[in-house]
Amino acid sequence: MADKTTIARPYAKAAFEEAKARNQLGAWSKSLRIAASVVQDPRVQNLLGNPAVSNAELAKLIIDLAGAQLEEQGRNFVQTLAENRRLAYIPEISALFDQLKDDAEGMIDVTVTSAAPLVNGQREALSAALQRRLKRQVRLHTETDPALIGGAVLRAGDLVIDGSVRSRLDRIAYELTA
Repeated sequence: MADKTTIARPYAKAAFEEAKARNQLGAWSKSLRIAASVVQDPRVQNLLGNPAVSNAELAKLIIDLAGAQLEEQGRNFVQTLAENRRLAYIPEISALFDQLKDDAEGMIDVTVTSAAPLVNGQREALSAALQRRLKRQVRLHTETDPALIGGAVLRAGDLVIDGSVRSRLDRIAYELTA
């Protein structure tokens, strides 16, 4: 069976192109996130694979549960996904759509894992340095991991910068034993 991301990608691209053409990236993103949260509910998950429930009924259920938060384009998209038996892929479609939206808006998520919590001055300096390096707006997420001993590990998409003391010690130990 194909990977969920592979199946979701064309739908995310189509939604992105439609949203971009109508200058509604934010509204589409919100609608997709709301629909994804409804689909991820365990009670709805159980119905997705149930042969006694039709796709039209599932679409109506998702639209009703989302309520007024789901705008017209979101309702239409849910119905299209139901017709194509792709309602279970809404969370992946939403995630891929947000990636396309961030790329178009020049935004990138960066996760910084440090040995100790970062203070505001450090966060601001790191964010500014990353914006210069990556040439994009940075949305900084921080985590702490005392096992790093010192330093930090930065992750931005496929880019990983490991400046942790733990990593340096592991490299030294490897070189001494090699």
